[in-house]
Amino acid sequence: MTRPLDPGAPEQFRHPRRVDVLIPTRNRPAELAVTLSGLAAQEGVPGFGVVVSDQSDGDPAYAHPAAATMVRALRHRGHPVLLTRRLPRRGLAEHRSYLLAQSTAHAVLCLDDDVWLEPGSLSRLVGALDELGCGFVGNAVHGLSYADDVRPDTHRHYEEWAGRPEPERIRPDTPEWHRASIHPAANLLHVTEKLALPAGAWRAYKISWIGGCVLYDRAKLVDAGGFDFWERLPERHQGEDVAAQLAVLERHGGAGVLPSGAYHLESPTTVTERDVEAWEVVLNESNAEV
Repeated sequence: MTRPLDPGAPEQFRHPRRVDVLIPTRNRPAELAVTLSGLAAQEGVPGFGVVVSDQSDGDPAYAHPAAATMVRALRHRGHPVLLTRRLPRRGLAEHRSYLLAQSTAHAVLCLDDDVWLEPGSLSRLVGALDELGCGFVGNAVHGLSYADDVRPDTHRHYEEWAGRPEPERIRPDTPEWHRASIHPAANLLHVTEKLALPAGAWRAYKISWIGGCVLYDRAKLVDAGGFDFWERLPERHQGEDVAAQLAVLERHGGAGVLPSGAYHLESPTTVTERDVEAWEVVLNESNAEV
C-alpha cells in the first residue's frame, strides 16, 4: 500500500526560481498523472517548481497512486511540488488567480491538467521567452485523433514574427482575432510538418490567444492584472485564459512557439457550466471605461 503523500507547505514553496508550473485540476486523476509524467521527463530547466490545486468532488486527483508516484518522481528529480485544495469552487479565473499567488518565480507555466508535454518542450519555451522578451509564449495543443484531418484553409493564418513580438490590441472585430483558427484539431501540427525545421530550431508566430500551455513572464502578467478580474465574474464562466492573454498582449506582446510539444489528451471536459465568456465581460468593461 502506498504511503501518505506529503502536500508540502506554501511558505516553504515560495522561493525565487526560474520557473513554476501551475496546474488546476478537478476530477481527473488519470489525466493529471499523464500531465505530471510529462513534466517529470523535462530536461534543461533544473529545479522548476510545480503547484497542483485540486477542486475534485471527492478525493483530490493527486491522491491517486499513479499521480502520487509522479509527484514523488518530480521531487526525486529535484523539483519542489506543492499540493493544495481550493474549495469551495469560485470559477476558473479565481482558481488561476489562487495558483498564481503561490509562486514567486520569474516565469509561470499555466498548464492544463489534460496536456502531455514531450521532452524538451519546457526548455524550448523558456528559451523562447528569454530571447523574445515579451509577456508570454505558448504551445498550442495538438489533438492527435485529427492527425489525418488536414485543413489547409486554416494555414493562411500562420504568420511568423520577424523579431521581438510587439504589443497588439486584439479584439473580436479585428482580422487578428481569426489567428486562433490555426490551433484546433491538428492544424498546427500540419503547419509544422510543412516547414520542416531542422532539429533544435523553433519559430515565433503571431497569435490572438493560446489555450492549455502558456508560459508567462510573471511580473508582466501581474502588471496586466493577472486573473484579478475573477471577482467581477459569475462562477460559471470560461475564457479566463483569453481575457488574461489579451491584456498581456496589449501591454507586452506575446507569441506562439512552433514546434509545439503539447498534446491534448482529448478527455471530456470537466467544465460543463459555461454561461459566460470571461473575456467578453472584461472587454466590455474596458470599452465602457474609454
